[in-house]
Amino acid sequence: MKKVILFLFLCVSSYFVFAQSENPLVWKVSYKKIDTATFTITASTTIPAAWHLYGKNETIEELTSVQFITADFENDELIGEPKFNTSPTVIKDAIFENQNLNVYTGEITVTQNVKINGLIPNKLKGTVEAFIAKGDEFVPTSFVYEVSLEGGVAANTDAQKILLKSVDLNKPAAQCGHVEEVKNSSILKVFFLGILGGLIALLTPCVFPMIPVTVSFFTKRSANHKEAVKNGTLYGVFIFLIYIAASIPFHLISNIQPEILNNISTNAWLNIVFFAIFIFFAISFFGFFEISLPSSIAGKADSKGSLGSIGGIFFMALTLTIVSFSCTGPILGSLLVGTASGGAMELTAGLAGFGIALALPFALFAVFPNWLKSLPKSGGWLDTVKKVLAFAELAFAIKFLSNADTVMHWGLLKREVFIGLWILISIGLVLYLFGFLRLPHDDRTAKISVGRKIFGLIALAFTIYLIPGLTNTKHANLKLLSGFPPPKNYSIYGKESAHHKGLEANISNNYLKALQMAKEQNKPLLIDFTGWACVNCRKMEENIWTVPEVKQFITDHFILLSLYVDDKEKLPVADRFTYKTKSGFEKDIVTVGDKWSTFQTENFGQTTQPLYVILDTEEKLLNNPIGYTPSYNEYLKWLQCGKNAFQK
Repeated sequence: MKKVILFLFLCVSSYFVFAQSENPLVWKVSYKKIDTATFTITASTTIPAAWHLYGKNETIEELTSVQFITADFENDELIGEPKFNTSPTVIKDAIFENQNLNVYTGEITVTQNVKINGLIPNKLKGTVEAFIAKGDEFVPTSFVYEVSLEGGVAANTDAQKILLKSVDLNKPAAQCGHVEEVKNSSILKVFFLGILGGLIALLTPCVFPMIPVTVSFFTKRSANHKEAVKNGTLYGVFIFLIYIAASIPFHLISNIQPEILNNISTNAWLNIVFFAIFIFFAISFFGFFEISLPSSIAGKADSKGSLGSIGGIFFMALTLTIVSFSCTGPILGSLLVGTASGGAMELTAGLAGFGIALALPFALFAVFPNWLKSLPKSGGWLDTVKKVLAFAELAFAIKFLSNADTVMHWGLLKREVFIGLWILISIGLVLYLFGFLRLPHDDRTAKISVGRKIFGLIALAFTIYLIPGLTNTKHANLKLLSGFPPPKNYSIYGKESAHHKGLEANISNNYLKALQMAKEQNKPLLIDFTGWACVNCRKMEENIWTVPEVKQFITDHFILLSLYVDDKEKLPVADRFTYKTKSGFEKDIVTVGDKWSTFQTENFGQTTQPLYVILDTEEKLLNNPIGYTPSYNEYLKWLQCGKNAFQK
């Protein structure tokens, strides 16, 4: 274990050693065909003077020799070990406790046989990885290469089409629909959701007891009421700014690669991490154990906090943010993953709303300290709130797992399984609120309050509402929950259950075929940029597309194409390529989602879903794209405008 920790430390600490040299080792790589599916990789390089490259060493398993990774294949099979053209030198390596290790210096050539299963393209991208060291400097290296393969299949240039030169966003055929209006309303909606999240956080045991304590501190330590008001207001402003500052890195990231935030929110492994975190927090909120950040972190911030300076008040606000994380963390996590696909501005709006809701009470009670007398005393009700939140966290945990399942098509959480799990969680909440289910630290002698019984009845009604969602009937739609369960076509009953959804796309994830259908039938092309984990997409499909007038109008006048921007299914090998964006950024197009998210960004300048676009058969824009539109009348007018522009 000591050796493993040392090895990981060396890898991390040496990351920036070659910051000025992108590739410390520059390899010359070639492939030679042996038979139909087997190739020999030959890689040559010159190791910099005074440096050595590690060969195979049995004593330290983590310290691998030269490795070849073919980025375009999932089923490549390395045959045997890499072979060097020279024998290794044995040295006593001070980095690894003076063990005898095999290393190489100077000019070397390495060969490796590889079997490539499936279709072989005419070009192959891969990496050569190795570890080098000099003195006490240790550097992991990675060199990207691209080579031609003998007998490979030529790239499918038609399938690699991304940029539509015929699309001019500034000159659509008709001026109707405007995505910015929808985007602005979406930002406002996220802002209010952030406020709601902040208000919920205020009622948690980590935050609520801090209000009277903090306000009393300002009141007693300030020279007069005016100073107390100033300090309390400043304290609230700093809380707000701290949460705003947390969104700044996402703006920087999105400027580099616009769709990266959508990739983050729909990343299967990130959603699984959030699933595990929410389960962990839920168990803690149930009372089985307590979660707190290391006291040293809060202690360092708290030690700098005093009323002696503006900086001191800032560190008091930072301390509150840190010590309340065990309660606010799950709410902030939901906000992060739930809004990231909408862009950095939506994330900032959500965090701004959260910060305002959390900060406002501290400022208000500092201005009106007499209000503290009417504030409810901390007590058993706070523990009840905490455990109700635990049930909610279990439900959200299932949502995160569902996101990962749908984008990866694992088939673990079909729609009815998802709803069934929510029913079980809801039943547990009902039993707890009525006192039939006892959890740790519950006072078994305490009477169930009227308020708790009312919430129990609401939870019972919600449970009953969920039950039809298990059936294959028109009542399974559950419009109040549109977007949270998986789509209707992701069902244990099979795709035939989707007929209650309103309408199915004529085709999915095949732009060229949809365009051909549009030309053959002389209809405009309605593109639906959507996602498996997109909540608002499901709302449109289940609440707007089900309206008879909308359904019939789309069926009669359009070729409907759905492009899933978060689909993690790998493209056929011949359809994978590296695309250079209009901003000069190179992006590897490997999955279905990679292709259509880039297609959306490059042609229509938007990264949010849903996004609806109408093109004519010459791929020209008929009207302005629009996003989530909860009014079916407004959406129908937009469709009619596009159809009228096509007929002109």
